[in-house]
Amino acid sequence: MAPLVSFLSVCYLLLSAAAFVPSPQSIGSDLSIITHNDLYRDLTTRLASSIVLDTPYNHTTALSKCAALGTTLWNPDSYSQHFTYLQYLDYGKPPDQVTVFWVESNSTCTAISTRGQLKDYPCNTKLPVLCSNTATDGTRQVAVTTNNATIVGRRDQSFSSFRFLGIKYGAIPARFTHSTYHPPPPGSNLTALEYAPKCIQSGCSSQGASDCTEDCLTLNIWTPYLPNTGNTKNKAVMVWMHGGGFTSGTASDTTFDGGAMASRGDVVLVTINYRLSTLGFLALSNTSLAGNYGLADQNVALEWLRAHIGDFGGDKDRITIFGQSAGAAAVRALLASPQAQGKFAGAIMQSTPQGLNYASTFAKYLTIPEATNRTMALVNEVGCAQRIAGELVDCLRRVDALVLVKSNTVARYPVVDGEFLTSPSLPLGPSAPKLSIPVMMGNMHDDGSPYTSYSPSTNVSAILTSQGFNASAILASNAFPLPNIDNSTLAIFNLTTRVATDGLFRCLTESSAYTAAANGIFDQVYSYEFDRAYQIPEWSPNPPACEAPVSPGYPFGNPNLPYYKCHSGDLLSVFGTIISQGRPLRDANDIPFSQYIIDSWTAFARTGNPNPDKAFLAARGFTNTTMTLAAQGNWEPVNAQDPKLRALNVEEKGGMVSFRKGRQCEVLGLGLGYYNV
Repeated sequence: MAPLVSFLSVCYLLLSAAAFVPSPQSIGSDLSIITHNDLYRDLTTRLASSIVLDTPYNHTTALSKCAALGTTLWNPDSYSQHFTYLQYLDYGKPPDQVTVFWVESNSTCTAISTRGQLKDYPCNTKLPVLCSNTATDGTRQVAVTTNNATIVGRRDQSFSSFRFLGIKYGAIPARFTHSTYHPPPPGSNLTALEYAPKCIQSGCSSQGASDCTEDCLTLNIWTPYLPNTGNTKNKAVMVWMHGGGFTSGTASDTTFDGGAMASRGDVVLVTINYRLSTLGFLALSNTSLAGNYGLADQNVALEWLRAHIGDFGGDKDRITIFGQSAGAAAVRALLASPQAQGKFAGAIMQSTPQGLNYASTFAKYLTIPEATNRTMALVNEVGCAQRIAGELVDCLRRVDALVLVKSNTVARYPVVDGEFLTSPSLPLGPSAPKLSIPVMMGNMHDDGSPYTSYSPSTNVSAILTSQGFNASAILASNAFPLPNIDNSTLAIFNLTTRVATDGLFRCLTESSAYTAAANGIFDQVYSYEFDRAYQIPEWSPNPPACEAPVSPGYPFGNPNLPYYKCHSGDLLSVFGTIISQGRPLRDANDIPFSQYIIDSWTAFARTGNPNPDKAFLAARGFTNTTMTLAAQGNWEPVNAQDPKLRALNVEEKGGMVSFRKGRQCEVLGLGLGYYNV
C-alpha cells in the first residue's frame, strides 16, 4: 500500500505559527478549564468559564500570562450566577483550606476565593490565576509537547475542554498487516485542529484527505487539564470504540464529541479510528491473512496512549475502555486478548451483540476456516479466485480499497488467530483467569427493535422463522405472548422486538454479568438497562418505533409515554450531545438524565464505581444528580445469589431491579449459565 499523507502532519511540515502558540511550559503552569458544565450549552444561564493557572504569580505577571493565552483575567462581575463550582478547585484538600485566585475587577488587584468571596490583595502577592476562557479562533490554540514533538490543538468551541484532533497513532506497513505504534516524530510541529479522514468503508464516495483513507489510524483527545511538569494531577482516561458492525463508523462522529463528557466528568476522553470491514478483518485459510487487524489497531492505540496521554493530562494507569454495539464487542475482545492485558484499568460494554443470528459472531469468535467459508465469495467477486496463497494475497492487495468494502460479501468477523485472540470467547467460567479490573455492561430496554421489521403477514411462526428464530420453541413456550391490541402488525412487531432484544443482546449480557460475578472474574461487575432513550436521527430503523410519541404539551415527543428504547438510544445521553447535535429537548428531564449518565460513567472511570462521590457532586454543584441518587439509592454490583441491574431512568422510575429475563432466555437456549463453562 502506497503511504498516504497523514491528515495530521501534512508531511510534517513546520508550522510557522507553532512557536507562538502558548503551552503549559511557555506559561509556566498547569492549565485547567473550570466551569459548571450543565450540558445546556447556549441555553444555560451558567456561562462562566475560566482557565486556571495554579502557579502563583504577582498581579502584573498574572496579567501577562493571561495575555499570552490570548485572553484577560477573568471578571466574575460579568456574570450574575453564583460561583459555588469554584469549590471544586479545593476538592480533596483539607476542609479549612481555601484557595484564592487573581481575577479582574474594578479595583486594582482583586482575588476570588473558591467560596466565591472577592477581596483586594497587595499587587505583589503571589497567587494562582483565573484567566477568562474567551478568545478568537486563532488565540484559542494551545500546544502540547510529547516525545519532543509539538502538537497544536485548541480550546473547543463550547469552552469546556482542550481538544486535539486527528493525531496519528499507528502506521500500516501494508494492507492486511498488523499496524505498528507511531510516536510523534521528535522535533516535529504537528497540527491537531481538525478531524482526520475516516477509515475506508462502504459509505465512502472516494479516497482522499477530505473523506476516507486506508492510512486512517488516528485518535482525538479532549482534556480539561494540561500539565506543565510532573503529571501529578493527571485525570482518568476514557477511550471510546465506536460501533457500526465492524463495517462502518468513525471517531469523528460528532455524536461522540468528547468535550462535554471530559469537562463535566473531569476525565480525558479519547476516540479512535480503527480499520473496518474487509480491510480490518479479512482472514483466509492457507494464507498469511490472519484477520483481527482492526482490533489489533485498538491495541496499538492503547500503546500510544500509555506512552503519551500523560502529556495531555491523562493517567496511563487509569484507562477505561468503553464502546457501544460493535464497539462494545471490541471492548470484550480486548478483555479476551492476551496482547491487551495490563493496558487498561476498567471496561464498559454498551449493548454488546451476542447470541443468535446477526449477533452470533461478535462475542463467539470464528476459527479462520469458518471465517474463510463466509468470505470466499468476496475473493471470487473481486477476481482473485483460483490463485495460490501468495498470489491471492498480492491480488487482494491490488484491488481498489473501495471495491473491497463495497462488495456484496465483506469480512467483519473477529477470529481465533492464536495471537490476538486465543480462545473462542471471553473466558468467564470457573477455571477462567481472573481479570482484576471493574467492568460495566448493559443494554437498551429494546435493543433488538431495529433488528426486526414490520410485516404485513399475520403468520407469527413464519415471521419468526424468516428472521432466523426457532418459532416452534418460542410459540410453544408462551414466554413471548402477543400483546392484546387491535393492530396485528404492531402486536407482532412487539413480539419480534422482545425476541430479538433477548436473543441478540439481553440474555447473554445477563449471563456474562452473572457468570463473571459468580466466578470472581472481575473486581466488580455492574449491570444496567436503559429505560429512557433518545434515538440518534442518523439511525432510527422502523420509524416511528424508536421515537417518543408526540402528545399535547410535548411537540417533540413525550418520553413518559410508551415507546421502544432502541439500540443506540443511549449515545446522546452518554456523551451529553443532545443540544450540540441539534436535537430539541422533549421534556424537562432530557438534560438532567444525561447529566446523571455522564456523572455515573465518569465516576466509574475515576474510581471503578459508578456511584459518584457525594462530595464531588457538591463541589461541582451537580444538584440534579445528587437528587437522582437520593431518590434511587446506590448502584450495587451484581451478586450472583440475587443478580440485579440498574434501571436507568429519571427520578423514582430508576433504581435497582432484578435481572429481567429468565424463562425467556432459557427458551432461546441462552440462560444465565450459558457462559459458565
